[in-house]
Amino acid sequence: MPDPAPRSDYSKLQKILHWLIAAAIMADLVIAQKFGGLMEDWDRFESRSDHASLGTLVLVLFGIRLVLRIRHGAPKLPLDLPSWQKTLAHTAHAVLYALIGLLLVSGVASAMNADSVVSPFGLFSYGDGNGGLRSFDLFRTVHELATKLIIAVITIHVAAALFHLANKRHRYLTLRMMRFWTRETTL
Repeated sequence: MPDPAPRSDYSKLQKILHWLIAAAIMADLVIAQKFGGLMEDWDRFESRSDHASLGTLVLVLFGIRLVLRIRHGAPKLPLDLPSWQKTLAHTAHAVLYALIGLLLVSGVASAMNADSVVSPFGLFSYGDGNGGLRSFDLFRTVHELATKLIIAVITIHVAAALFHLANKRHRYLTLRMMRFWTRETTL
């Protein structure tokens, strides 16, 4: 495995995956908001399928992102960044990755224990629609808690990015994820 040596920027593929995952998670959060209201059965099944399809897309993209992160690492933080900010950045990213993982696992487990078939993209099923109510409720509760937590962490992540964008000395911390041109040629 290549040594994840410090770099000054993320690779283009890492940036593309970052934004694709962010967009898919945001869209999936919007779809998931429908579940809280009154719905016809056909709409619930269609929304559940849409939600599972986006979740499955995130699962695949997140898996690729994790492999790239392990293989290539991440850019070093600036030496003049206060240590509390470095600690918070590393902690927030670890929590964000853990919450995405928990969302994905609890979502798949919920789908496998649902009382109806959940079929992402109409290509396969996560279960047979005969799941156990107690198991479904447990995984669903974990999924909903992880959703609330990830919304909080995403809010902090975006606030930190905007904070650094406004700070002329550390503006590049945010811009390096927004710019798709780099001098680096690695994946």
